[in-house]
Amino acid sequence: MDSQIYGLFLFILLFTSSAAAALSSNRHPTPKHKTPSSSQPPTNNSTPVNSNSVLVALLDSHYTELAEFVEKALLLQTLEAAVARHNITIFAPKNEALERDLDPEFKRFLLEPGNIKSLQSLLLFHIFPTRLASHQLNGVLPHECKTLFNDEHVDPLDMPKVVRPDDVVRPDGVIHGIERLLIPRSVQEDFNRRRNLRSISAVFPESSPVVDPRTNRLKKAAPVPAGSPPVLPIYDAMAPGPSLAPAPAPGPGGPHGHFDGESQVKDFIQTLLHYGGYNELADILVNLTSLATEMGKLVSEGYVLTVLAPNDEAMAKLTTDQLSEPGAPEQIIYYHLIPEYQTEESMYNAVRRFGKVNYDTLRVPFKVVAEEADGSVKFGEGDAVAYLFDPDIYTDGRISVQGIDGVLFPVEVPSTPVTKAAPVAKAVAPQRRGKLMEVTCGVLWAIGQDSHLTACQ
Repeated sequence: MDSQIYGLFLFILLFTSSAAAALSSNRHPTPKHKTPSSSQPPTNNSTPVNSNSVLVALLDSHYTELAEFVEKALLLQTLEAAVARHNITIFAPKNEALERDLDPEFKRFLLEPGNIKSLQSLLLFHIFPTRLASHQLNGVLPHECKTLFNDEHVDPLDMPKVVRPDDVVRPDGVIHGIERLLIPRSVQEDFNRRRNLRSISAVFPESSPVVDPRTNRLKKAAPVPAGSPPVLPIYDAMAPGPSLAPAPAPGPGGPHGHFDGESQVKDFIQTLLHYGGYNELADILVNLTSLATEMGKLVSEGYVLTVLAPNDEAMAKLTTDQLSEPGAPEQIIYYHLIPEYQTEESMYNAVRRFGKVNYDTLRVPFKVVAEEADGSVKFGEGDAVAYLFDPDIYTDGRISVQGIDGVLFPVEVPSTPVTKAAPVAKAVAPQRRGKLMEVTCGVLWAIGQDSHLTACQ
């Protein structure tokens, strides 16, 4: 009897264990081909990065200068997408190579907001879309591996010495320390063009319009030296109304448009967006008005402009009444456009020397007043004043953008009514007789004959 009970208990135990195993296998089926998690499309636009990623290690490593360059170049999302697809190898220059050994002018060129594409190209030239260990560097790097910068190879002669092989090793990549910076040829050419001012220099013009001073109209064109300013004033090149328009005749650049004003305006607006804090002004220039297109036409004709750009905090203080009137956004921007090429240094030197300087604006006939204040330049008078907050955001020889912390408005001069003075009655003095006539009348009166002369009566 005891053996039957023991057998029944053993049968129940085996049955429950097999049922539990079957239930667990149905709940977690084992796929035949395991798919890595990185190959699955992410639910959102940005791929999450593991805390043990090589990118996190780079930002926390002793390569602080390179990490700062990566953040300023806005490359984190690009590198996150590259890490999600495959392993990467980063050749990181040491901090001394970016602090002391790098040309100061070249470093300033890389960190300018308008040259962010060159900075991105330079950094991507140090990253390879494959994993290269230290024992694979000899002979493999120059010939078989391409960089993330347009799939370009690194010249074997330009490859610097690896001073810290396998410095940082992570599951998705490796970092090797090198002694100096790798500079692609395209970035070097961009720097040389900008340094020599070739990208903004004018081609010799074919002809230039000449204005007849009697009729203020264009007459037969005459050759002018290269780089001469436009013959027409900028106010004559502006059409009446809320928008700008180019002059009816070709400017000093000739009919071929040697000044590419549209690309320069697009470049400075993109620089404002990358710089940050000037999105409202960029939105007004591009979306709310056609000022960006018209500014490009003016620059193409050879004119120069200085933009006093209010930041987003200043634009947020504008009221609805100030923007609701027809043409109000255009008039506000016109007052912030100076038809001169001024930099922060030139304006500060002017106000230091002359005290107050009046700059013409495209909102005729109003001028903006600048003066020195606390080591900076202050614009405006009265309550509507603004200080030079972000100097030289964009300077390319044709367009200069200076960030200010306020929106400027012209000071309306009250017109005093002219009071007409009351007409003064003229007092006619009696005509005085001559001395000879008085003597004659006296003689005639003495003899009693004065009645015969009417002048004596």
